[in-house]
Amino acid sequence: MMTREDILNKADDIVSELHGFVELKAKSAERADLVERGLLDKLLTLGAALMQAYFEFAGDGDVGPTWEQDGEVRRRLDDFRRRSYHSIFGVCEVERCVYSVGERQKTHAPLDAKLGLPEGEHSYVLEDFLERFCVKNAFGDSVQSLKDLFGRCVSKRTAERLNQEFGQQIAAIREQTEAQPLEEPEAEILVASVDGKGVPMCGTVEQKRGLPETPNQKHRRKKRQQKAEHQSKHRLPPGHGKTHKQMAWISAVYSIDTFQRTADEVLDELNGQRTKQHPRPVNKRLRAQLTDYVEGQRVNGQDKIFDDVASQIRDRDPASQKQVVCLMDGQRSLWDRQANFLPGAIRILDIFHVSEKLWDAAYCFHSKCSQAADAFVEHYLRLLLEGKVETVLRSLRAKLRGLKSTKRKKLKAVIRYYDNNQQTMQYDEYLASGYPIGSGVIEGGCRHLVKDRMERTGMRWQIDGAQAMLNTRTAYLNEEWDDMIETRIQREQVRLYALST
Repeated sequence: MMTREDILNKADDIVSELHGFVELKAKSAERADLVERGLLDKLLTLGAALMQAYFEFAGDGDVGPTWEQDGEVRRRLDDFRRRSYHSIFGVCEVERCVYSVGERQKTHAPLDAKLGLPEGEHSYVLEDFLERFCVKNAFGDSVQSLKDLFGRCVSKRTAERLNQEFGQQIAAIREQTEAQPLEEPEAEILVASVDGKGVPMCGTVEQKRGLPETPNQKHRRKKRQQKAEHQSKHRLPPGHGKTHKQMAWISAVYSIDTFQRTADEVLDELNGQRTKQHPRPVNKRLRAQLTDYVEGQRVNGQDKIFDDVASQIRDRDPASQKQVVCLMDGQRSLWDRQANFLPGAIRILDIFHVSEKLWDAAYCFHSKCSQAADAFVEHYLRLLLEGKVETVLRSLRAKLRGLKSTKRKKLKAVIRYYDNNQQTMQYDEYLASGYPIGSGVIEGGCRHLVKDRMERTGMRWQIDGAQAMLNTRTAYLNEEWDDMIETRIQREQVRLYALST
């Protein structure tokens, strides 16, 4: 075992080597990037030596023949026990005294509590760095990146386990702690948006939990089986892959200043001719929730995400002084839950989904990518922005005559969509009040949160791993990462050492 002096001498040797390395490379005019890489390797070696010195200087944790902890008197064992500490610099070995009630009982080390060592072998810093890679890249790529940059080898299975543990801890932190202070002062109105995004899964949550399939799943399975009887056994049609997807429900809550516009200005913006600077969203917070089972009870992801949205709104506006706007697409189940959880919110149907339906109607009469189709959409969109929904409906119904069955069916679907959502399409009033009418924030959130990380080629998720990744991704995208890491460490320290004396 190396003495303190040996360790310090080794560190001094590395520092002297660094001086000589820099001087030698400067004289030979070595390319700067090669010098930088060489310095990184040597600095990591120096960091490992200094970390080992830190543990040696901290001592062995000997507090005498006995150690009273948690109301029990533990006796010091004769042999030292060694544990490994995998730091970002390298592996350190920590030898310390251990105490136990009996020879075959669990041992406890005062030094672990004194230095706040983690429960596992990996340091909190190493776990932090690894999770920052994992939250953006595939687990295998993240493990390789850690090895390439720092020379630290961690298994892919370990990376997956750590991510799942961290994701579960993030959920617990959010449920059990008070709302965190906001980075910026709130803007004039609060906006809440909810949307769904499919996550490729390894089967259903019921299969994972060993539970019977739901009636809806049973109905869909039978329909798939009926279609499969007539399909090719070797080649599936486009869009009919074998991947099972489970819907992740994504919410975005933010505040924004009012911004009055006219119908003409909105049309110009949609055509890429923006003349005014839009206010930016403030204090945006993303959340995501999958449907799962807790103690055998099915917890609907939509219910849970709307409950979380309502809780965020209360925390951010406890006196209910701000106007709340709920901006979503036309999915009926979302609006039903909005009525339950956010009954006082202004309801706005996303204008982008409205315009997409107009394109469906336009192609019933005009060829795709034609100027006639462009003019059709612009004409009817202007009417909708002016609040003339009934005028649009009458006009489209009149156009049903003479259409062939397929196009007639498509146009009827557009009419039904507008008819069912009239109460959320009062765009003339929304624009005059300065409310946002486009759901770009939640659409971008779905893309960044799910698609950019969880829908890559060949990816399939288990329910626990998928929810954990959604939790870690939202913490990262919300810029809550550092706070979550620190809270997680503090909680583990309390759990491990709070009663130590």
